Amino acid sequence: MTGPERDPHTTNDPTDQAAAGSPADQAVPGSPADRPEDGPVAGQPRRSGLRNPEAAVRGLGAGTLGLEALVLLLAIQPVRVVGGDLSGAAIGVVVALAVAAIVLAGMMRRPWAWNAGTVLQGLLMLGGLLHWSLLGLGIIFALVWAYALHVRRVILG
Repeated sequence: MTGPERDPHTTNDPTDQAAAGSPADQAVPGSPADRPEDGPVAGQPRRSGLRNPEAAVRGLGAGTLGLEALVLLLAIQPVRVVGGDLSGAAIGVVVALAVAAIVLAGMMRRPWAWNAGTVLQGLLMLGGLLHWSLLGLGIIFALVWAYALHVRRVILG
C-alpha cells in the first residue's frame, strides 16, 4: 500500500473520537446526558417529534381539502342517478365548492386558509338546501375537518 494503512471501518467523524475518550468523559448513568430527550421537561413546550410540524399540518389540511374536492366531483353522477333530481344549480354549487377546496388546499400557508376551510364546510352543509346528499357530504367532511383542526391544535399547540 502506498498510503497510510487505515481500518476500512473507521471514520474521521470527530464525534467518534470524542466517544472513544477516557471513561471520565463518558456519560454517567443518571446524568443529564443519559436522560431520554423525548420525555416532557417542566417549563418547556411538548415537542411533536416532527422535523417540520407546520409543514405536516399544512399537508394534512391540503390533503383533507383535496380529498373533499375529489369526492365532491365524483359524487355528482351517482347523486344525479340514484338521488333523484340534482338541479343544474346544485351541480354548479358542487363544482364551485370543489374548485374552492382545491384553491384553499394550495393556500394552506396562509393563516386565514384554515378559517376559510371551516367556512367551506358550512357552505357545503348549506348546500343541503339544494339536495339532501350535499348535507350528508357536508356533515361527513365537517367532522373530518374538525379532526384536522384538532390535530393541528395538538401538534402546533
